Amino acid sequence: MSRRKLVVGNWKMNGSLAANAALLDALRALPGAAPCDVAVCAPFPYLAQLQTRLAGSTIAWGAQDCSAHASGAFTGEVSAAMIAEFGCRYVIVGHSERRTLHAESDQLVADKAKAALAAGLTPIVCVGETLAQREADETAAVVKRQLSAVIHTLAHCTAQIVVAYEPVWAIGTGRTASPEQAQEVHALLRRQLQAATATAAAMTILYGGSVKADNAATLFSQADIDGGLIGGASLVAADFAAIARAAA
Repeated sequence: MSRRKLVVGNWKMNGSLAANAALLDALRALPGAAPCDVAVCAPFPYLAQLQTRLAGSTIAWGAQDCSAHASGAFTGEVSAAMIAEFGCRYVIVGHSERRTLHAESDQLVADKAKAALAAGLTPIVCVGETLAQREADETAAVVKRQLSAVIHTLAHCTAQIVVAYEPVWAIGTGRTASPEQAQEVHALLRRQLQAATATAAAMTILYGGSVKADNAATLFSQADIDGGLIGGASLVAADFAAIARAAA
């Protein structure tokens, strides 16, 4: 089945009003229509800037996290409905940095995905194993457990999410899963989704983990890899554009 590719930039905790303006203007000025769907996910304070700078463009935007709660006494949290007010289409949930640094559980990630869908956002649900887990041959068990929590929580709404496989050992390290390693996990995830929804063949599964212009085309050519969740390279317009072109 032919699925349109999606390339999403994850700025992480980077950016400033001035630097963002230059980056977004450069992305908007790139020649020709994007050969794939493109989005950028920025820190919360910059969502209004994205809404202003990207309005009328083909580039979508989103946030990097959301609360599992709709409102209330949760100081420092940002609800999915608040994010949606800034025109966001996407929100990343369950990134390995959130799971590790903020001790987010599989169930909390699933609850965040549910909150995102309720607000009209598309959650990009991240799954992935650590180096120790891969070396212990636990990759399949780990990613299936992480995705299972989401499937059980969302039930028939599972088809509305985007899944991103990010091996933790390849994020920001310069190491990348081989195309064959990545495809093996993507195929496993799609089979798991097929058991949960009849439209799994049409769902988007992204790869993330040190994706660069020089390895993107090979990764994206795999049967079940539908694009990428891009970290560092998304902060350089030319590099991000080259990755988007590779998705064609």
